[in-house]
Amino acid sequence: MEDWNDLRLVLAISRAESLTGAAQALSVNHSTAFRRLNQLEEQLGVRLFERLPGGIYQATAAGEQMSATAERIEAEAAVLDRDLTGRDLRLTGQLRVTSSETLGHHLLTQQLARFREAHPGIIVELAIDNRILSLSRREADIALRPARPKEGDLFGRKLSDIGWTLYGAPALLARRSPLKSREKLADYPIVGWSSDVNGIKSADWLAEVVNPGKWVYRTNSLLNQLAAAREGIGLAVLPCYLGDLEPRLVRAMATPIAELTRELWIVTHADLKNTARIRAFFDVVGGGLAAERQLIAGDAAPRRSKSS
Repeated sequence: MEDWNDLRLVLAISRAESLTGAAQALSVNHSTAFRRLNQLEEQLGVRLFERLPGGIYQATAAGEQMSATAERIEAEAAVLDRDLTGRDLRLTGQLRVTSSETLGHHLLTQQLARFREAHPGIIVELAIDNRILSLSRREADIALRPARPKEGDLFGRKLSDIGWTLYGAPALLARRSPLKSREKLADYPIVGWSSDVNGIKSADWLAEVVNPGKWVYRTNSLLNQLAAAREGIGLAVLPCYLGDLEPRLVRAMATPIAELTRELWIVTHADLKNTARIRAFFDVVGGGLAAERQLIAGDAAPRRSKSS
């Protein structure tokens, strides 16, 4: 086998367990991935994946062996890449950052504007993704995460706690009794996550405390939940840095909900922490977000954005 791209294809299919997922990961169309896999199997004279119902591709013994080899090569290449990048002292070049959609919606963008002004030679590529992208495989250089990193090869620092509470339109709240405890949620219509969403603290909390008959609107987008609450459809659980900056929303509960408190961390791979542009990002953007810790934690009096 002479082409590393063939190994990358096999590894992508093995990870996604589907041709569609592999094609998306490699930024090629489905027909190209299908053709390349068939050509590779014909060239090698061995079947690499069993095609199962539902579009599932299950690696054969040969496919597993090839995937393991590809993973080792990928890991070695990533180590070399991080080693070379970690010695880069230039304040120029690309910097790939990953963040949640809510943080990127307003608060992070303000800090990115400051960073751009301070370091115009650094081009930031922001990947809005609620998944945990791999910093070891250089899916991102820097991540802003709502939890302490568990991987031992990462370096980061905590910027703030993240407070969450319930928000609603003033007119909606005016028509009902004050919300002083979660038991009073029975008096309110609720906006929340789609029923198939799980593993998200706010979704699990709402599922626990809300009567099924009180759901009036559900979506898998937190920004869309904010929009629905803003229009008076119902109450929504939002991070304070999002809800407190929305001029058409007020807190339905005055203080953050203790069970939903998270932590905001800025994280990179340990091999990259001395790269000049990553140090600069930690200083400017990380420092700027840390300065907003009262807003992020929900400890400050709600304020409105300058555009309101």
